Amino acid sequence: MGRPVPCNTDNGSTHSIRAERIIEEGDVMRKARAFTLVEILIVVVLLGVLAGIVLPLIASGAMSARESALASDLQMLRRYILMYRAQHLEVAPGYPNGDTTQAPNAVAFFEQMTLSSNASGQTAPVGTPGFNRGPYLMKMPVNPLNNLDTLEVLADGAAFPANGDDSHGWVYKAATAEIRADSVGANSAGKAYYDY
Repeated sequence: MGRPVPCNTDNGSTHSIRAERIIEEGDVMRKARAFTLVEILIVVVLLGVLAGIVLPLIASGAMSARESALASDLQMLRRYILMYRAQHLEVAPGYPNGDTTQAPNAVAFFEQMTLSSNASGQTAPVGTPGFNRGPYLMKMPVNPLNNLDTLEVLADGAAFPANGDDSHGWVYKAATAEIRADSVGANSAGKAYYDY
């Protein structure tokens, strides 16, 4: 048998118990809590397999959400551009003061879409008397694929580039009131984001 070991109790008195018993009970507890190396390896392999299945699903779901957001943003922009044109003597946003003899630009587009305007396309802060049209947007939406909210405005005689290049959030042509996402790539069905 083991040697007696002093043990303090709650009331301050000391009792002796055998060291052998403590060690034996400790061994039992360690054996009950221990995992073998094989069990640990099985768990690691199963977690790896689950990660291999779940991660691609999460990634494709996130991309589908960005594609849906892009389509929704383009639909909204196109609707508000057409609404602006209908309320401004059939002149699309982007022409400074609604003057189609001037080159369209991004600053004029942003002002005409986010401020109040009059029928000729001049802009003023919201609430200014005589400027009772708009605003159409609170701010320019961010392209969810390239995280840019900038606008490339094409000259009236210029053609749209063949493809998007991710240099801007959007590509816009005031002469035709067309807007596209300046994004490279295509969705899972093969449709180019630029052609959304």
